[in-house]
Amino acid sequence: MLEHRDPAGTSPARVVIVGAGGFIGSTIARLVAAEGVPLLALTRKDADLLAPEGEQKLRERLRAADSVVFVSAIAPAKTTAMLMQNLQMADAACRAFAAVPPAHLLYVSSDAIYADDANPVTERSAAAPSTIHGMMHAAREMMLKNASPAPFAALRPTLIYGAADPHNGYGPNRFRRQAAKGEAIAIFGDGEERRDHVHVEDVARLALLMLRHRSVGALNAVTGRSVSFHDVAHLVAAQFTPRAVVASVPRPGPRPHLTHRHFDITQCLKAFPGFRYTELAQGIARVHRETVERG
Repeated sequence: MLEHRDPAGTSPARVVIVGAGGFIGSTIARLVAAEGVPLLALTRKDADLLAPEGEQKLRERLRAADSVVFVSAIAPAKTTAMLMQNLQMADAACRAFAAVPPAHLLYVSSDAIYADDANPVTERSAAAPSTIHGMMHAAREMMLKNASPAPFAALRPTLIYGAADPHNGYGPNRFRRQAAKGEAIAIFGDGEERRDHVHVEDVARLALLMLRHRSVGALNAVTGRSVSFHDVAHLVAAQFTPRAVVASVPRPGPRPHLTHRHFDITQCLKAFPGFRYTELAQGIARVHRETVERG
């Protein structure tokens, strides 16, 4: 659920993005700068939260009037070692926020915190992660929420795609790269699993809205439309001339328990009635165009 501390919406005094060098953080930074909002974009070079001096370096950069976006993470977290590194980073940030409480704190989390069988997923769904990645985000949400008296909000995106994505996860990003190399787009089985896919700029636009309204609580960054990987692959294939080939490949393991995931976006519509997500077909076409233009 989301509550606006500033219903009318005003620009923050300054936005500090911790993790501004990453895929999501850099996109949020670009939109904040485009709005003319004062911005401090911090990368690992500015404050390495895994280093002994990381907390101090972050603390020295903070002001009490700041609206902070914490998006720094080693992701996806797949091992216990990665989990512990992410918790160490969050602990350093929490100590900095306790010393210099910001005016508002926004954490970019993940829908992986929800149980697999939560269908449809809403912001009221229980946090019951089934993966290390989901456990990491659930723990960091709790840590950050209790670190300082700052109004706290968690933005929980589902599968994110975009031209600059570095992760090459199964879905639009990997499919486009396979086709660009002249390879067949590989889908597991018939690609029947259905997922929601959100463009990275939509996540950034929601983050900016939450900063303007000093929102507290949780919001899922999801379109409400689940599409099969089969259909996603063919949307990507259609961007190429000649059209890319889509091929079925054997699954690397058993069929996943989470075969389909659907979301109820009622709370997003209530919180931001004028917000519209990018349609998947339009988003995939945009990513292809931007990638070609970048060479």
